[in-house]
Amino acid sequence: MRINLPAGTVTFLFTDIESSTRLLHELGTDAYANALGEHRRLLRDAFARHGGVEVDTQGDAFFVAFPTAQEALAAATEAQQALAEAPIRVRIGLHTGTPLLTSEGYVGPDVHRAARICAAGHGGQVLVSAATAGLVGHDGLVDMGEHRLKDLSAPERIYQLGAGEFPPLKTLYQTNLPVPTTNFLGRQRELAEIDGVLARDEVRLLTLTGPGGTGKTRLALQAAGASAERFPDGVWWVPLAPLRDPQLVVATISGVLGASGDLATHVADKRLLLVLDNFEQLIAAAAEVGELLGRCPNLHLLVTSRELLQLPGEHHYPVPPLEPPQGVELFLARARAAKPDFAGTGAVAELCARLDNLPLAIELAAARTRMLSPEQLLARIGQRLDLLKGGRGVDARQETLRATIEWSHDLLSDDEQRLFARLAVFRGGWTLEAAEAVVDADLETLQSLVDKSLVRVRDERFTMLETIREYAAERLQASGDADELRRRHAQFFVALAEQAEPEVKRGTPKDWLERLDREHDNLRAAHDRLEAAGDTEGMSQLAGALVDFWQIRGHFAEGRRRLERALGSDDRRTMGRARALHAAVMLEDDVANLPVARARAEEGLRIQQELGSAHGVAFALHGLGWVAALGRDWVSARDTWEASRQAFREVGDDHFFLALTRSVAWASEELGDKARYWGLVEEYAGRARELRNRRVLARGLAALGWRALEEGRLDEALELTVEGYRIDADHGFVVHVANDLVRFAAVTLRAGQPSIAAALVALSDRLYEEVGTLRESWAAEERDEAFEAIRAQLAPPAYSEAWQQGRDMTPDEAVALVLNYWAGR
Repeated sequence: MRINLPAGTVTFLFTDIESSTRLLHELGTDAYANALGEHRRLLRDAFARHGGVEVDTQGDAFFVAFPTAQEALAAATEAQQALAEAPIRVRIGLHTGTPLLTSEGYVGPDVHRAARICAAGHGGQVLVSAATAGLVGHDGLVDMGEHRLKDLSAPERIYQLGAGEFPPLKTLYQTNLPVPTTNFLGRQRELAEIDGVLARDEVRLLTLTGPGGTGKTRLALQAAGASAERFPDGVWWVPLAPLRDPQLVVATISGVLGASGDLATHVADKRLLLVLDNFEQLIAAAAEVGELLGRCPNLHLLVTSRELLQLPGEHHYPVPPLEPPQGVELFLARARAAKPDFAGTGAVAELCARLDNLPLAIELAAARTRMLSPEQLLARIGQRLDLLKGGRGVDARQETLRATIEWSHDLLSDDEQRLFARLAVFRGGWTLEAAEAVVDADLETLQSLVDKSLVRVRDERFTMLETIREYAAERLQASGDADELRRRHAQFFVALAEQAEPEVKRGTPKDWLERLDREHDNLRAAHDRLEAAGDTEGMSQLAGALVDFWQIRGHFAEGRRRLERALGSDDRRTMGRARALHAAVMLEDDVANLPVARARAEEGLRIQQELGSAHGVAFALHGLGWVAALGRDWVSARDTWEASRQAFREVGDDHFFLALTRSVAWASEELGDKARYWGLVEEYAGRARELRNRRVLARGLAALGWRALEEGRLDEALELTVEGYRIDADHGFVVHVANDLVRFAAVTLRAGQPSIAAALVALSDRLYEEVGTLRESWAAEERDEAFEAIRAQLAPPAYSEAWQQGRDMTPDEAVALVLNYWAGR
C-alpha cells in the first residue's frame, strides 16, 4: 500500500486541459511543450502547498488526493489563478468520499464520480460535488442544479466555484436512460469500439447481438450515455422486453418520445439516438423500423437483440464474453456486495472460466457466496453445467447460460422452484399483492428469490431479468399449471381495471393512472390471454374498463385495435359488448369514421335498453351525443346530452349529471344560446362546489375565468384559472392542464405579455402531442385565437425563443412564470 495516500474521508481533484489538440496546432510543438511544462509546475506547486498527494498523471491530466475538502478547494482556486494568464485552460473537478485504499491505490465509485465531474466542465471552470460543497460551505459556490453524469449514476447536484460564465455542463440532458443499480465494470475496449462505430456518420443502425446474459443491455446503456453529446435532441431508452406484439414497437417508441400521430413526422430531422432493447421477439417489426430510419435522416438506432434485424445498412457488433480479468473483477465486486468479508481464492478465475465469463452467469454465481465457497460452487457447476444441451446449431454460450440457470434453479427448495416458475406468468413486473393473489406467493419465499438474484425489487415492485423469466416460463409450461395461472392472471388484472375504472372516471385519477401505467404490460398480457382462450366477453369487459386510461394516456391506436378485435369476434348482445361499443365510440375523434361510430353508439343503446340497465342507457346516450358533436350537429348533441343528463339524475349519479350539464352547456354555446350557456355553467359550478366535486368544479372555474377575462376583470380571471389549474394538475389530467395553459396565455396577452403567452401555448401544444389526441372544437378555437394574437405581436426571433422556452418547461414552471410576473406588476 502506498503509505503517503490519505485514507478515510478523502477529497479527489481531477484536472484536464481543454482542447489540447487544437492548442498544440496553434502554438506549435515547442511552444506547446513549454506551456505544458509551466502548467504542470504551477499546478503541482498549488497542490503541494495545500497537502495534495499526486495519485496519477496521465498525459496532461492530474489525479490528486487531499485529506480535507477545504485544502482541495483552496488548491483548485490557487491553480486557476496561477493559470489565468497562461495559454492553457484547465477544467477541475472535486468530489469527496470514503474510497477503499488498497496496495494498488484507490478503489470505488468516488474515483469515477470525481473524474466524471471534471469531464463535465470547461476550461477555467472548477466544479464541486454536493459532498464536497457540504464540507466547505456554499459561500463562493454557484448551484448548477442536478445533473446526470455519463456514468449513468443517480443525479448529482453540482456547484461551480465563482460566478464565471461558461457553456452548459457536458452532462446527460435529454434522456430517459435508466439509473443502473450497480457499477459498470470492465468492457472498456468494447465500449471504445462501439463509441467509435456510433461516431461514424454513415452508421445509423448498430445492432449488438449475443445470447441472453452476455451484457448487451448494460453495454448499450453505457455506450448510449457516453455518446450523448453527439445527439442534441436526446438519447432515449425504449425497453421492448415485455412486448410480444410487433405492432406495439412503433407505438412504444412514440410513447417514449411523446409523439402523436405519425412518428416519422414527429422525429423529422431531429438528431437523436434510440436504444431499442431486447428486439429479438419482435423481428417482424424490423421492416417498420427500417422505414422509420429511411424517413428520418438524422435518426440513429442502437439495438440489442439475439439476432440481426437484417436491414440495409445495419452494422453488427457481436458482444463477446468478458475478458478473464474482467470476469474475476465482476465476480469479486458482486460477491463482496453479497458478503462484505468475502475473500477471493484461486478458484474464482477457474469458476468464471467455467461460466464462459458471461456477466449474468457470474452474477448468479456470485450471489451464492453467502452460503458456498468458490470451491464448492465450482464443484456444483462441474456436476450440472452441461445438463441442458441445445440441438445442433445452438450457440454454445446460450447452452452455457441455460445450464447456469438450471444449476441455480436446482439449488432452490421445492417451494422456491414452484414460485420461481409461477412468477413467469407476469409481464413487466408485479406487486406483492398480485403475486399473492395470482400465484399464491408467500413473502418469505419471494424474499429468498430476491436474495438469490433471481428476482429484483425496486420501489415495491418485483421484476425478473428477461432471460431468467423466459427460463422460468419454460418451467411453468412443464408444470401443468400454466393454463390455470394464466386464467387467474387475466382475472386479477380484469378486476384491477374494473376497480380503477370508477376512480379514473369520477374520483381522483392520478394515483390510479400511474398504477395502470406500471401494470400496462400485464394488462396487455391479460387481454392477449383472454383472446387466446376465446373469452370474448372478458376481452370486452377489460377493454371497456380501460377506455379512460387509454384516452388520457394517449393509447388511442392500441385501444381501438383491441376494441376492434373484441367487437369483431363476438356479436352477442351482452353487457360486455355494450361497454366495448361505448368505449369504441368515446375513443373516436375522426370525423371520417362517423357512420361506424354512430352505428356502434346506437347498437350500444339498444343493448342497454334490452338489458334494462338505466345507468348503461345514460352512458349510451352520452356516447350518442359525442357522435353528434363530432359531426358538429349541435342540436342533436344538445338534445341527446340533455336526455343523458336526466337519465344520470334519475339513477342518482351526481358526477355524470354535472358532467353532462357541462356538455349541454357546450352545445348551447355552439348554438349561440349564451344565456342558457352561462346559466348552466353557474349551475354545475355551484353544485360541484357544494358536493366537493373538484373535477367538475375545475371545468366551471375555467369557464367563469374566461367570462371574467372577456369582461376585462383580469385579476379575477387569473384567480379562477389558477384554482382550476391546481385541481387539474392534482388530478393529473393532462388535457385539462393543456387547456388551462391556453387560458393563462389569454390572460397574459391582455396584460401585454405576448412572450409569456407564447411559452404557455407552446407547452399546451406539447402536452397535446404527448397525450396523442385532438382538441375539442372550443379548445381549438381558444388556442388558435391566442396563437394568432401572439404571432401578430411578436417578431420572429422573439417568438421562436419564447416558443422553445415553453416547450422545455413543466406546467408548474409555466404557471409560476405567470404568477411571478403578476406579483411584480
